[in-house]
Amino acid sequence: MSKVWLITGISRGLGDALAKAVLAAGDAVIGTTRNGDTPKGLSGDLVVMPFEATDPDSAHRLVADAFGAHGRVDVLVNNAGYGLLGAIEETDDQAVRELFEVNVFSPFRVIRAALPHLREQGHGHIINLSSIAGVAPSVGAGIYGATKAALAAMSYSLAAEVAPFGTWVSVVSPGAFRTDFLSKESIHRTTGQAAYPKVNDAVAKWALNDGMQQGDPALAAAAIVQLVAADKPPLDLLLGQDALDRAEVRADRMATDVRDWRSISAGTSYVAPDKA
Repeated sequence: MSKVWLITGISRGLGDALAKAVLAAGDAVIGTTRNGDTPKGLSGDLVVMPFEATDPDSAHRLVADAFGAHGRVDVLVNNAGYGLLGAIEETDDQAVRELFEVNVFSPFRVIRAALPHLREQGHGHIINLSSIAGVAPSVGAGIYGATKAALAAMSYSLAAEVAPFGTWVSVVSPGAFRTDFLSKESIHRTTGQAAYPKVNDAVAKWALNDGMQQGDPALAAAAIVQLVAADKPPLDLLLGQDALDRAEVRADRMATDVRDWRSISAGTSYVAPDKA
């Protein structure tokens, strides 16, 4: 039986590629854009709904309308979000709040609104789009990486909480793909300070790489469709060779620190006075 997908943020980028892949597979898509307009190039069993990620009430309206459209939602993809590049010190409070509002609080609200419906229908799959920056952030992506790490951590706990209800949770962490992520519509930048020339240079080089990234969004979308079709979907899926490379470096560093500091870590356990 065909599936019904709810995908936030289908106007461009990976959301657009995923909607096309799902529709081509014969499944139904309920997609969101900010104004509810249907993006060019999308056709098939498609319903487009307006969704404003910064509006707390929008999540409840979206979920109610989405489950009402087909009577169910089999796959929920929290894809909508944006990036922020720049040194941590030069990032102001407002920029951080706005980023967390869209990248963390918005998917949290959508998930919270959807869970009673998923619980009632007895099945479902929640896919949260994180980033390799949430696993192994590079210089200039610290705050963005923090939002994606928060989304992933929430997802890991959520997976254990909802498994008894027949709901799967997967975290998808892409590397660099040929989307418009680095365009002004998807990325925000702080004002570079002279104190961080290496960070400023890195951000400038990323901008020059726009449109030449290693990853193919169509193949990333196909991988997500394959993930949903699996009998035992993964909790984590990395997308892109660059994501694999960065994750392995981070894992090696953590393994080294755990090994080298094992005695210090283990030595902090409480010992009762009468057993000391």
